[in-house]
Amino acid sequence: MNNKEPEKNRVNGKNVINIRWTLLFFDFLVFAACTVALYFLSDFGAKGSFPVWTVVISVCFVFLFRFAFRIYSQIWRYGGVQSFLKLMLADLLACLCSIAVNLFIPDPRPRSADVIALIGIDLLFAIGARMTYNYFYKHRAANGAVGKVSRAVLRIFGIREEISDEHDRSTINIAIVGAGNDGTALAEALISDGTSAYRPKLFIDIKKEKIGRSIHDINVISEDQLTKERIEADEISEIVFAVPEMSVEDKKALFEKYKNYGCKLKVYEKSALIASENPNRIRLREFEIEDLLFRKNISVTDDKTSSYYKDKVVLVTGGGGSIGSELCRQIAMMKPRTLVIFDVYENGAYDVQQELLRAHGGEFEIKVEIASVCNAGALEKVFRAYQPQIVLHAAAHKHVPLMEKNCVEAVDNNVFGTYNVLKMTEKYKAERFIMISTDKAVNPTNVMGATKRMCEMITQYYSTRNNGTVYSATRFGNVLGSAGSVIPLFKRQIASGGPITITDKRINRFFMTIPEASQLVLQSGTLAKNGELFVLDMGQPVKILDLAENMIKLSGYIPYKDIDIVETGLRPGEKLYEELLVKTEELDKTENSMIFIERDAPLTEEQLNEKLSILRDAVQSGDDEEARHALMQAVPTYKKPEEVNSKYTEVKQ
Repeated sequence: MNNKEPEKNRVNGKNVINIRWTLLFFDFLVFAACTVALYFLSDFGAKGSFPVWTVVISVCFVFLFRFAFRIYSQIWRYGGVQSFLKLMLADLLACLCSIAVNLFIPDPRPRSADVIALIGIDLLFAIGARMTYNYFYKHRAANGAVGKVSRAVLRIFGIREEISDEHDRSTINIAIVGAGNDGTALAEALISDGTSAYRPKLFIDIKKEKIGRSIHDINVISEDQLTKERIEADEISEIVFAVPEMSVEDKKALFEKYKNYGCKLKVYEKSALIASENPNRIRLREFEIEDLLFRKNISVTDDKTSSYYKDKVVLVTGGGGSIGSELCRQIAMMKPRTLVIFDVYENGAYDVQQELLRAHGGEFEIKVEIASVCNAGALEKVFRAYQPQIVLHAAAHKHVPLMEKNCVEAVDNNVFGTYNVLKMTEKYKAERFIMISTDKAVNPTNVMGATKRMCEMITQYYSTRNNGTVYSATRFGNVLGSAGSVIPLFKRQIASGGPITITDKRINRFFMTIPEASQLVLQSGTLAKNGELFVLDMGQPVKILDLAENMIKLSGYIPYKDIDIVETGLRPGEKLYEELLVKTEELDKTENSMIFIERDAPLTEEQLNEKLSILRDAVQSGDDEEARHALMQAVPTYKKPEEVNSKYTEVKQ
């Protein structure tokens, strides 16, 4: 049996009469009322010459054009200026057509004024009714009397939303930083979203022409007027940043000020809008670690980069890792012909494959190969099968303390794994080889950094062989959110009640996001001529202690009171600071102002073979200390951490 009820929709779980027909019926009543008013307010009633045909023609044209312009398909609860302009245009055309037709009706009196008066008054009532409905709908979830009156009026139209006084008590009052387009859009969306727990109470802005005024009945105040007393008076729990173009300096200053008010800090961005049944539904994100770094994300990919990777066969070693997986995501958006995800860890590679299949479907081939870069035979099998044109080498052991205890494995995997990939790249005539390096390769004080420096030297040697392949390496700092990053560790420690552990309060590090690092690698590969070592200008380093303190404050706690921060001592191979450049006076610029090239004389074949022989013997011995000693012989800049850290302390003092 078909129980479908015609002309009915469901709004918030309840059947209501379709609002379109309610509105159409209301408009007919308004037009009829305007007609009666015109009759009594003019001299028609006295003279008995009421223009019936004028009214009939006008009403026909009004509703004809309103249907033509889909006025009754518009959802007026979300209606904006463009919706009201459409209504006005429809009625203007109806007015002009009615006047034109009336010219052909024999009548001793011109009817143009009658038509204009009738349609004009009707239009005013129609706009007023919709604006009133729009206002009540947007304020139906408001606290106090405004919300109760709005809900009562909406019930007249058959819209019943059970928003109780309990909802009023559970709302979260927020102050919005920025009364511009983004801030006002956020406020309007929150006001109109009956399911949202957020209620905007204040705007904070720096423009004098806005301060002291109101937007959507919300007061606009200056930064100086936002005090602890004002926050307590308005019961504000959270402060939301809605200024996408705010400078780094201003953002840092505001963060330093607001974090002491005891409010949570959040960020609203246009990209946070969710396409759903409710176009105004929004999502506010927590103030993230990227925001704590107080520098703008660096976008380095461009059309030239995208076109280079398009329709190419691209192989990513370590494709299931933090950097490798993001490289795969970025490349996937550039539409390669085939993307080969190569990794020894099958779970990571599988996860990336499934993610890309969901996102890109059959747009291009996505292949997964499970093997180690140390397995030369398996590596050659992959190169033979796919004939990659571009090779991105991200596979490596990167965890500093673990590699200090596993020197043989670090040398075997990082150095000889890279050597294997380079040999296959040359043998199968790939167009480009791009190696992912690290700032820890600069004056290394640990095994991991020394192996990566050795990999850079091997890559630069291959660039001298004139085999048709373009070789380059890209060096950057710590990556936020990567496996082994300090950020997830701090989050877990805060969640468990602390303390946060840092090895030394003097430590500072360069940071960048995973997308930034991946985009840099991809663009530097297209900029390469041959043998370059690319370096990113990463700005100022971040002090790890400041990062820990800010994370505690963002979590709603007080450092050293609610969550303590304790030193555990430097780990093996760890130094107090990282460097990105070996010889800062010898840098070349590129077409990207954030990317530089470090010049470094490549090894000769004899020098490389000598270094590899020393390292190969150490790996075969299986002795970690012998491997460490061999690295110090092969990498002249490899120093003991105590030596580097003592010099740093002397300089700081």
